[in-house]
Amino acid sequence: MATPAEEELGESKWEVKVPEKKLKDKLFFENLKAVVIDTNLCSRCLTCVSICPSGLIVTDEDIVGFPDFEKNCFDCGACVRVCPRFIYEPPSGLGNYIEIVAAKSKRFKGQDGAMATELIASAIDMGMIDQGLFVDRNEKWETSIFHVRYPEQVGVGTLGGTKYVFAGILPALKEAIRFTKKGVGVVGTPCMISGIRKLQQEFPVFKEKVKLVVGLFCTENFHYNDLMKFLRDEKGIEIEKILKTNISKGSMYVTVAGAEKKRKIKMAEFEERGLVAKGCDFCTDFTAVQSDASVGSVGSEAGFSTIIVRNENAKEVMAFIREKGTAEFGEKVVMDEIDYLIKFKKKREEHIKELKLPE
Repeated sequence: MATPAEEELGESKWEVKVPEKKLKDKLFFENLKAVVIDTNLCSRCLTCVSICPSGLIVTDEDIVGFPDFEKNCFDCGACVRVCPRFIYEPPSGLGNYIEIVAAKSKRFKGQDGAMATELIASAIDMGMIDQGLFVDRNEKWETSIFHVRYPEQVGVGTLGGTKYVFAGILPALKEAIRFTKKGVGVVGTPCMISGIRKLQQEFPVFKEKVKLVVGLFCTENFHYNDLMKFLRDEKGIEIEKILKTNISKGSMYVTVAGAEKKRKIKMAEFEERGLVAKGCDFCTDFTAVQSDASVGSVGSEAGFSTIIVRNENAKEVMAFIREKGTAEFGEKVVMDEIDYLIKFKKKREEHIKELKLPE
């Protein structure tokens, strides 16, 4: 609150709460590095990169870095304010919800029922948002962010489906909120959803402009170079011929053009080679409990998505979808399958307890 003198001058002081430094005599970035990056706790959500005013980047090794931070870091604390893991309170469980349904889009094709796509497209149709952020890919499966402003654009085949490699959603979100008039919708993994909620908590513009947050069921993710090298060199898969990747029941299934069968690779192979991103070892959230709606294939029959509707904005979008008839609704969701993976990820709390953090 401004003092009378400040009001007369048209000035006031901004006060924000910045987490306490673990390393008192070090820069905030050095604290982030010591607590989150160097311990492999980092989920690579890139929330810090999206908000840093000076020099945080993604390095060639696909991790967060800051060249010449000694000279360039402002020591403003923005990075630790928004990092979901600097003071880590790991979300888990099923979370609060309004309804859980199975459905598949009648107008889009995607990983399963394409309902993450349908939710964003319907939010555009009903005027809740004027753009949605999707992860696109090229023929080498390198990711980029595509800003969808018209549902017809979602017809681009490479926008649908899960890529299982990291993407720069949150830096793109920062750009999207600069130009939106109605609001932005975004689809992301649980760690990205946690990052968005931190951004909304710390910076009001994100709370005002991000109108729909759709989370994806997630067990693990990969760094691009590691995954592609493994598939190409060890499994003999030509990357440019991959049509789809899917993780189900402990295996990754790779659909390759011209092949009679999907290639099945047990997840144990990825784990034995240390290919799963290390930050995933500390993630306990399977269902993206902080999202407005969560979407995944687990619990629904083949070709359908499970949708966990959590907040009123997502409820409004689902009502619009029902009214317009743009989705087919399936049978009851099998909750036992979801509960199994919730408990599976909950066990990773033990990894968190084993972390040796600066005191």
